[in-house]
Amino acid sequence: MSSITDEQPNDIVIKVENVWKLFGNNADEAMRAIHDEGLTKAQVLERYDVVVGVADVSLDVKEGEIFCIMGLSGSGKSTLVRHFNRLLEPTAGKIMIEGTDVMALDPQALREFRNQKIGMVFQNFALLPHRSVLDNVAMPLEIRSVNKNERMRQAQNILKIVELDAWGNKFAHELSGGMQQRVGLARALAANPDVLLMDEPFSALDPLIRRQLQDEFIKLSAEMKKTTIFITHDLDEAVRIGDRIAIMRDGRVVQIGTAEDIVMHPADDYVTDFVAGISRLKVVRAHAVMQPVDEYVAIHGNPSRSAPRVAENESLSTLIHLAIDEDEPIVVNDNGVDIGVITRSGLLKTVIEGTEVS
Repeated sequence: MSSITDEQPNDIVIKVENVWKLFGNNADEAMRAIHDEGLTKAQVLERYDVVVGVADVSLDVKEGEIFCIMGLSGSGKSTLVRHFNRLLEPTAGKIMIEGTDVMALDPQALREFRNQKIGMVFQNFALLPHRSVLDNVAMPLEIRSVNKNERMRQAQNILKIVELDAWGNKFAHELSGGMQQRVGLARALAANPDVLLMDEPFSALDPLIRRQLQDEFIKLSAEMKKTTIFITHDLDEAVRIGDRIAIMRDGRVVQIGTAEDIVMHPADDYVTDFVAGISRLKVVRAHAVMQPVDEYVAIHGNPSRSAPRVAENESLSTLIHLAIDEDEPIVVNDNGVDIGVITRSGLLKTVIEGTEVS
């Protein structure tokens, strides 16, 4: 495989720069007009009969991170993820994965890159009905020309990780939907890719099964430390799974941040409305609602030594229960050093208004 590399920080695995995707026969002409005249998505459609699927997206994904991309139907999230392995060709922009310029790969190098570096899990399970579960999981290794005994051994090990080792000789129609999706995940992991692309993998499942698979994936991700792009339209899912979240609208990334960042500091009214249904009890931590200890001391004096002390990542839910039981303010402590103070009024302001303590 050809090696086309560029400099990027060591912890950045995926780097996307100014990616556009336009659909239509006049895409190149429309792209020039966007740059020259600043046309909107609606104007591009009206003048050129071209649909803007992805609009000037830039983002970085760190090593081992679960990076959720979310938005409503038609926001461009699934279109964007298909550029990372060039299932779709961008109209403009640059995509680097582990220092490799994906757009510069020739067809043979691209096939090798996909096979060696990237695993993908779709919403539909896409299992081959004439193959057993074990054969389905082993298929990426077969493409790599791994000998049969070795690929079956590796496939069996992966099935054990997803707790389906007893089902290797079954066929897809004999498995439940949740089990089929675990086979799809096992198949993606079998080739030991550096990057996982997951396009709404759990959205077709019943809520209880979906939550169970989310829990299993979180545990699996912690063990295997795969850099993951996770596409979802479900904000609760993104909050549970994602280390960071990118919210898309009309092909553009509106905001990127942790769940806490986005809930506490929405970038615009669209994001505010988008996250309105999320309970802050799930995402807000002590460091986001504390007042710096120096500011508190200047007004109120030193907090009591008997005041409850918590770590800076303590949940809002725990803080509220402490505030109910304790008359004194809560002190945030980092490695034995008091760094902040949380008052009842500060907690109320966060719960009611969703803003940081100032």
